[in-house]
Amino acid sequence: MRITLHLDTFECAEPSVYAILWLDRDARKWSREGHAVIDLPEWGTLALSHECTRVLDATDGDARCELQGLDLLAVDGPFEGESGRVLWHCGADRAPVVGQWHVQWIDDTDCAPEHGVFADEF
Repeated sequence: MRITLHLDTFECAEPSVYAILWLDRDARKWSREGHAVIDLPEWGTLALSHECTRVLDATDGDARCELQGLDLLAVDGPFEGESGRVLWHCGADRAPVVGQWHVQWIDDTDCAPEHGVFADEF
């Protein structure tokens, strides 16, 4: 299952902060498809629990975002339009910035992508 997720409405001085992430639930990986202001690497891994999904950096394993309420372990979810709170970890010495996530699109077909997007697949 591949999920397109939009992160926005962050509580910070810059109003145009957003990111669009592509989540691969089965591979437990994510890639950054678009962004402004938010500092996220191009891709990483996912840590899943029933309470939240953590977006991790591929190089150091640090959490970049916590998607509260996004349960990728649930058999019947997520669904398009689902939304919740995101915590953006913008630096070790700074408090997380609060924003919102929402599911834009879900592709539940079982097919291999035309091109791999993750660096560890080469």
